[in-house]
Amino acid sequence: MGLINKIDKKYRSLILTILSAVIVTILVSGSMLRRADHWMQDAIYQQPAYEDRIVVIGIDEEAFERLGAYQTWDRNIMASALEMIAEAPEDERPAVIAIDTLYTGETDPAADARLAAAAEALGNVVTAGSATIGTVAEEDDNGNFYFNRYKVLAYDESFDALRKVTTVGHINAMYDTDMVLRHALLYITPGEGYGDADGRIYSMAYETAKKYLESIGETVQPPKTDSHGHFYVSYVGGPGAFYDQVSIADLIEGEVSPDYFAGKIVFIGPYAVGLQDQYFTPIDRARQMYGVEFQANVVRAIIDADYKTELPDIAQRIILLVICLVSFFLFIKSDVKKAGALGAGLIVLFIGVDYAAYRAGLIVHPLWIPAAILILYVISIVAHYIKSVIEKQQVTRTFERYVAPEIVKEIMKEGMESLSLGGKVCDIAVLFVDVRGFTTMSERLDPEKVVFILNKYLTMASDCVERNKGTLDKFVGDAMMAFWGAPLPQEDAVYNAVKTAWEIVEGAARVSDELKAEIGEELRVGVGVNFGKAVVGNMGASKHMDYTAIGDTVNTAARLEANAPGGCVYISRAVADELGDRITFTSLGATIKLKGKAEGFEVLKLESIQE
Repeated sequence: MGLINKIDKKYRSLILTILSAVIVTILVSGSMLRRADHWMQDAIYQQPAYEDRIVVIGIDEEAFERLGAYQTWDRNIMASALEMIAEAPEDERPAVIAIDTLYTGETDPAADARLAAAAEALGNVVTAGSATIGTVAEEDDNGNFYFNRYKVLAYDESFDALRKVTTVGHINAMYDTDMVLRHALLYITPGEGYGDADGRIYSMAYETAKKYLESIGETVQPPKTDSHGHFYVSYVGGPGAFYDQVSIADLIEGEVSPDYFAGKIVFIGPYAVGLQDQYFTPIDRARQMYGVEFQANVVRAIIDADYKTELPDIAQRIILLVICLVSFFLFIKSDVKKAGALGAGLIVLFIGVDYAAYRAGLIVHPLWIPAAILILYVISIVAHYIKSVIEKQQVTRTFERYVAPEIVKEIMKEGMESLSLGGKVCDIAVLFVDVRGFTTMSERLDPEKVVFILNKYLTMASDCVERNKGTLDKFVGDAMMAFWGAPLPQEDAVYNAVKTAWEIVEGAARVSDELKAEIGEELRVGVGVNFGKAVVGNMGASKHMDYTAIGDTVNTAARLEANAPGGCVYISRAVADELGDRITFTSLGATIKLKGKAEGFEVLKLESIQE
């Protein structure tokens, strides 16, 4: 707290804003919120949509019941399925048929030949290839070693006869770090002798979409990928969205009408738990999706060129830092309620902006900014609390030596606004008191005795002011000034001032008796009290100010005190009018000429006060 107080006030908010923004940016954009950010990203971005161009024919439990256990199947099963499709009139056949299962190596020559012939007869079949991908240590051109997490260690594809009459696409899929499948792998690079001129094997989804677009006279637009060939997938269908309970057994036994697949993309692939081809996806994190449906989602994205660009993290961190700076600056300049409303509005706004950016093809971290705003709002609450503590300390330091404790508490409730440089017009009662003959006394006494007498008298006088809830303005030598009715309005301010004056006179008599007994000196004081308007506030410079009252009311009170004999309290008519019969007094009329006052100013001598 002491360090905070030492920092110049005009830099305090700036330093706090910068530090808070930087720290929150680092925390939010780190790994702390990664899982929650992915969850929010999936909830906002992945939305189901209708799709009727793609159908899935499942290698499912019904097929196992009707055709036997999967491990007993030979390639005649798939050949039969393709032959049934080929029996449809040419204009009622699928645009593309993608077989999401591997047929590597040669088995039964007759079955192999039959499958290849059936695929060749259709002429629009895509078959699967699969790579084994792992992490290996490699050396770059500069001789530095690094770990390649995407190294193709092995690659398998359809047996030669089938590969020659079909288009091969790989079916590899790789989870994100939280084990959710958000990205598709556009291509793999198994090495020389495979794929295109660059040694790339493109995905089954890409090859299928390419063939479909060519069938309707359009050209495929490849997505932009990262350095490893990955791109973000916008899902439109969750588990079961492309599967209408049509089994490969239905197809083989002639129970599927050509109307079902005419002109469409047909995927034939595993659709049973036992075949272990399932993934968690962002569109439904509770249920796993079969690989064939993942392929269907990717195909849909490629057909529609519905590609999203992931804004680099460094750019998002810069944007986040700027938003943090602006948001926190606004928070600490507002009160807690306004800052809360502002924070809630900003969170809703940026969630909307994130969604709009996604619709426009840009993916950002949707949780970063809302989480940062929430954290900064909490920090701003703490900052407001610390600020209020500092202000209370400043208020206490300013007033605790001059006013009663209960007044200090009230000032604290108002805050620092009442302590800014400048003043306000208030109705106050002003008291001045001075020792009669003090100058002569100080000339003939030792300094130690003078200080002893002064401290004893001023302690008594200040106790009287505090006891009656006054504000002790200042000591000037043996004189003291106090006032009532500021910094906060008071009930019975005039009465409290007059009561204090009466108690000071009585107290001075007791102190005088004590001094006479101790050092042989007497003490007599004169007191003046006035009531009226005055300017009350902090006067001076920003670094050196006094909380005081100025104006004619103050000057008149000083003149009354200057003319009051020892043991007397002089008051003005304004004081008497305020108190009525609560006091008794003797009017001295205009017999006493007050310096700076016009002729005829009435001076009253206080005779008694009623409790």
